[in-house]
Amino acid sequence: MASREVSAMIKQGFISDPTISLSFSPSRTTPTVTLSRLYSPTSSPPPPPPPPTTTATTELTRSTQNPTLFEMMSEEHFRDAKSIDESRRKMNSKVSKSLTELKIFSMNNLGLGSGDVRLTVVSRDGYRVSMDVHKRVLSEKSKYFAERLSQRREKGTSHTVEISEIDDLEVYVEIVVLMYSDDMKKRLIGEDVNRILALLKVSAEIMFDAGISACLEYLEAVPWSEEEEEKVIAHLSQLELHSSTEVLQRVSSEPSTSARPDDVFLQLLSGVLLAKDDKARREMKNLISRLLREDSFDDDNRLDVSKDTLYHLCHRCLSSLVLCLSEATGMDDSRRDRGVLMAEIAREADNLQWIVDILIEKRMANDFVKLWADQRELAALHSKIPTMYRHEISRITAQLCIAIGRGNILVPKDSRFSLLSTWLEALYEDFGWMRRASRSVDKKLVEDGLSQTILTLSLRQQQIILLSWFNRFLNKGDDCPNIQRAFEVWWRRAFIKQYGDMHDGSQLQITVCNFPS
Repeated sequence: MASREVSAMIKQGFISDPTISLSFSPSRTTPTVTLSRLYSPTSSPPPPPPPPTTTATTELTRSTQNPTLFEMMSEEHFRDAKSIDESRRKMNSKVSKSLTELKIFSMNNLGLGSGDVRLTVVSRDGYRVSMDVHKRVLSEKSKYFAERLSQRREKGTSHTVEISEIDDLEVYVEIVVLMYSDDMKKRLIGEDVNRILALLKVSAEIMFDAGISACLEYLEAVPWSEEEEEKVIAHLSQLELHSSTEVLQRVSSEPSTSARPDDVFLQLLSGVLLAKDDKARREMKNLISRLLREDSFDDDNRLDVSKDTLYHLCHRCLSSLVLCLSEATGMDDSRRDRGVLMAEIAREADNLQWIVDILIEKRMANDFVKLWADQRELAALHSKIPTMYRHEISRITAQLCIAIGRGNILVPKDSRFSLLSTWLEALYEDFGWMRRASRSVDKKLVEDGLSQTILTLSLRQQQIILLSWFNRFLNKGDDCPNIQRAFEVWWRRAFIKQYGDMHDGSQLQITVCNFPS
């Protein structure tokens, strides 16, 4: 081989460079690596290396530290071959065990004697297994074999059946053993779902009805993981077995026998709203919210909670809030405990916040903006009870402003202004308590949402709201939302840019010229 070709192969890593070796001294704290290269007699020899510090040195060849591409490919091929051999050994072990059981069943249990059919199964990779079986057993259990073995044979000759190009040879052998078993369900105990699905597929292919029934009964009785559930549904849908209906009842129901989905949603949501244990209530709120969000990613197949159900719950919460606040404002010391009543107010407000969150997530909250803006009686009662008990109600206003500011709620300008006209004063009053009492309140998020909502109004409405805020902020400081950004934008719009009337009545004049072609 030419020296140029050798050099090229060395550079590309196909062969090792014979002129390079690495060595280090194990006695030193930091290994000393020396590089030596062979040289020709005509060249000047390199200076002699310094004497080694120890007599023991370990040579590391380049192939162990930096293997060539050929060596890496060889190792990969060796690992693949080893894995294939291991799989083949496992399959051989299982097949041998099945064949032993087949012999025991046929000779000892059934007393059938030697087989009169030579059955051979061949896998796609050419692996073959032959077994002596009995025509009577195969014909009784499988319509496929009954048809294959129906042809007459001369006396003294045996049938020969070969099944080729099969995906799972071991499963076919196991199915034959099952045909000889007098208690197939017992034999399947302990198998995993994937194995049962493989047995079911082969049973369906050879029309082994008893095997199909045993596999389906197993699948109906055992629990499935989420991954197994997907496989079960896919396999049964593909096989189209009429007897699989009972198995699929776990994941589907007949419309005539099941409750309407909306009735179920109403029952679940109402249960959370009325729960007595606060910890369990919080956990179920989080769970249902997460599940409803997951459903929203599959618009084609989901059965979602309806808008009517959610607004029914909103009206229920609003009625409870009005009732609680009315009782709180007219309460004296001789009546029920004030602390209990205030806890109920906070609870109902929290319930309403949860439903509003779902409405926003489902993009159904537009109507709630008007509904909340119309709660003037509730707003009047709100101002008559201590801030420490009522601040949870103002969080609903903050929710809506954040959603409007993000563009998640689209309502007319009049509805937005009506919302702020009814509830902005209450939000100002409660903001300090909201910020201090609840770690879940993001001060900046509320301020940004409020700013964006104000800036969607007409310039005149912006001015009314922001001038009122300006005076309040000067007196309240941090207990008032800091919406300076909205104030700056309004200032520029009002005093610097001054767009004025964009329609001045002038018309755009267009001149059309005909150029000679």
